[in-house]
Amino acid sequence: MAKLDRYIARNVLSATLTVLAVLVGLDALSSLIDEASDITPTYQFSDVLRYVALTLPRRIHEFVPFAALIGVLIGLGRLASSSELVVARAAGVSLVRLAVIVLKPTLAFALCGFAVGEYISPFTEQVAVSEQALAQRSASNFAGRGGTWNRDGSTYVHVAAVQRGGVIFGVTLLTFDEQRHLVQSLRAERGTFLNDYWLLENVERSIIDENAVTLESSVTWPWRTDITPNLLVLDVIEHDSLPVQQLWPYANFLNAQGLTSADIELAFWRKLLQPLAVGGLVLLAMSFIFGPLREGNMGARIFAGVIVGVVFRISQDFFGPVSLLFNLSALLAAAIPIAVCWCLGVWLLVRKT
Repeated sequence: MAKLDRYIARNVLSATLTVLAVLVGLDALSSLIDEASDITPTYQFSDVLRYVALTLPRRIHEFVPFAALIGVLIGLGRLASSSELVVARAAGVSLVRLAVIVLKPTLAFALCGFAVGEYISPFTEQVAVSEQALAQRSASNFAGRGGTWNRDGSTYVHVAAVQRGGVIFGVTLLTFDEQRHLVQSLRAERGTFLNDYWLLENVERSIIDENAVTLESSVTWPWRTDITPNLLVLDVIEHDSLPVQQLWPYANFLNAQGLTSADIELAFWRKLLQPLAVGGLVLLAMSFIFGPLREGNMGARIFAGVIVGVVFRISQDFFGPVSLLFNLSALLAAAIPIAVCWCLGVWLLVRKT
C-alpha cells in the first residue's frame, strides 16, 4: 500500500505543480503586459520585471486552491484513463482509502502555499508596491500615484510609499476640527520614524482660520502619532496578501479608530481556512473522476476544473460583500463556500461506494 500511496501522490503532485506553474506564468505574463503600459522615464521595463518577479509569491498563494483542483483532475484522470484506478479498486482499495491517499499530498501542498502566503508573500509584496510607488512618483507631486490613506483621530493621513525600516515618502496630513472644517494641511516629501515619533522633511504647512490662510515651510517637523511603520506597511499591502498573524491586530486598531474592519476580518478567515478550501475542492475533483468524468478526456476534465474553480471564486466574491452589506459574521461568509464543497464532495463520493 505504501507503494500505491507514493505512486498516486507523485502523479497528483506533478500534475498540480505543473498546473500551478502554468497558472502563475499566465497571470504574471498578463501583469507584465498590463504594467508595460505604465512605463515612464522613471518606471522602466527593468522595474516592471522586478515588480512582477516580486509579486510571484502572492500569485502562487492565490492559485494554490485552483492548481490543486485541476491537478487532481489531471493526475487521477490519467490513472483512470489507463485503468490503473480500476485495478486498484479491484485489489480492494476503497474510495475512502483513495480519498485519504489523495488528500495527504494535496493538504501538504496547501500548507506549503499557506506558508508562502504567511512568511514570503507579505514581505515581497510590500517591497514590490513600495518600489513601484517610488518609481512612479513625480518630484512635483508629493502624493504620487496610489498610496494609502489612514486616520489618526481628527487627522487624515495619506502616504505615497512605505519602505521597511521606518521610511515614508509623499506624506499628506489633513486636520479637521469638531465641526469637520479643515484647519491644517501639511505636505512632506519624506519621513523617518525615530523611536516614538516621525521626523518629516521638506515640510509645507497651511494653517487655516476664519480670516486667512498662513503658509509655513520648514526643513524638518516632528509628527507625533500612534501610527507606526508596521501599521503603514499593513495599509500599503492588499488585505489578502497580509499575514494571518497581523490581520487580527490590524482589525482591532481600525475598530479603535472608529473605522470598519469587516473586510480585514474576512481576509483573515479566508487565509486561515485556505487549506480546508483545498481539501474540499480535491474531494469535489475526486467525485468527478469516479462519476461523470470517468470516461472523459483530458480537455473535458480541465474544463470542468476551470468551471468549478470559477464558481467557487464567484461564491467567495458573492458571500464576502453580502456579509459586509448585512453585517454578517466574516467567519460564516468565508466558511460557507468551503462547507458546500466538502458536503457536495463527500456526498458524491459516498454515492459511489
